[in-house]
Amino acid sequence: MTTDQESTVPGAPTVSPEQQQREDDLVQRVLASFDSCTDQRLKQLMHALVRHLHAFLREVRLTEDEWGKAIEFLTAAGHITDDKRQEFILLSDTLGASMQTIAMNNEARGDATEATVFGPFFVDDSPEVELGGDISFGASGEPCWVEGTVTDTAGRPLPGALIEVWEADADGLYDVQYGDDRTAGRAHLHADNEGHYRFWGITPTPYPIPADGPVGAMLRAVGRSPMRAAHLHFMVTHPDHRTLVTHIFVRGDDFLGSDSVFGVKDSLVEDFQRQQPGTPTPDGRDFEQMTWSRARFDIVLAPVNS
Repeated sequence: MTTDQESTVPGAPTVSPEQQQREDDLVQRVLASFDSCTDQRLKQLMHALVRHLHAFLREVRLTEDEWGKAIEFLTAAGHITDDKRQEFILLSDTLGASMQTIAMNNEARGDATEATVFGPFFVDDSPEVELGGDISFGASGEPCWVEGTVTDTAGRPLPGALIEVWEADADGLYDVQYGDDRTAGRAHLHADNEGHYRFWGITPTPYPIPADGPVGAMLRAVGRSPMRAAHLHFMVTHPDHRTLVTHIFVRGDDFLGSDSVFGVKDSLVEDFQRQQPGTPTPDGRDFEQMTWSRARFDIVLAPVNS
């Protein structure tokens, strides 16, 4: 019988039984420190966090210098975060933690529309537009007509469903990234009595997530692209139905297979059909010599207890 146990990491030093016991003892002491916690769910979360965190530290045999770099990284993420930028959401997104959480909390229910990442650029109290209104408010980009229905899983329309939409402009920026208090590329509207909705926006284009902070540095260090596949954000709510946070993606986009936050789902990829200049628009709007596009996205909400 050997007295040493090899680490699971190639090239890592061996760990003696005595050292393993010391490390095991520390884990147990930390776990025991939560014995007085009366909130059982919180206790479960803290126990699991400690077990998995210590297992990671021991598997990779983290050095003190690496520990210090990790603290510096998290500190930098905190410093760059403000009310318009959430670096920790970006970190969660790029590690797949956001999508995993969404997947676990939005189990499939019939034909209910799939959820995807919320993203860091949602803003409360967006302006309201009428059906057929323009959410772009001057954001740069090719005009895009979006329409569809909101129904339940039995196909019944959901009149009055609240539809909140937001998107980046043709330069890959959301309004809040400009720093001049503009509101553009976001709005909310309500479905009509038949569950129909429609609005003008701009044709989605690919863009990089903010890469000037610690998350961007992490992506560069590991050779990953910061690019997001072209998409349009939706959040749809209706009484007695599960709130849906999702996107629609542009079929044929180059980044569908490498979206930096793992948000693409096949069911959310839609055709954005480009229309030539002079093609009549659904509401008679005249774009003269401009191209425009159109897309349809039918939304199905799951019941709130699913």
